[in-house]
Amino acid sequence: MEAERSFLARNLWSGIFFGIGLVGFFDETVFHQILHWHHFYDKSTLSIGLVSDGLFHALSWFATIGGLFLLADLRRKNAFWLKRWIGGMLLGGGGFQLYDGTIQHKLMRIHQIRYVENVMVYDIIWNILALVMLIISIILIVRTQKESKPLRGKGSHAQ
Repeated sequence: MEAERSFLARNLWSGIFFGIGLVGFFDETVFHQILHWHHFYDKSTLSIGLVSDGLFHALSWFATIGGLFLLADLRRKNAFWLKRWIGGMLLGGGGFQLYDGTIQHKLMRIHQIRYVENVMVYDIIWNILALVMLIISIILIVRTQKESKPLRGKGSHAQ
């Protein structure tokens, strides 16, 4: 059924956007603002770093709001599926964190997690957490894809 495939995809995308926003918010709040470990862009002045943090915060906020708008629409249509949405959330969050830890930290070098002598420990923990989120997300997404076939014709998948 075309509508069910659409709802499966929307649950996933809603979770992905929310997960990107959530991990971005956590990174921005904890590592940028509370701990002062880095800015989104550390290759320039402090003022540029603060502006880059603001832009990063705005983009993560837009992702969060977009995910929540999709979630509200799914709830209104009685098509919200929590398990699939969590899979999407972990996919978005883990994917963003792995991208940040590999592309932005190591390839582009626009910032590091923390400016210490042995940053490798921080990098390993950061990327392992991202991989754990991605593995759990894949398990949930595959399971909900398989579970969706016998559930055709039923309303909400709110479990």
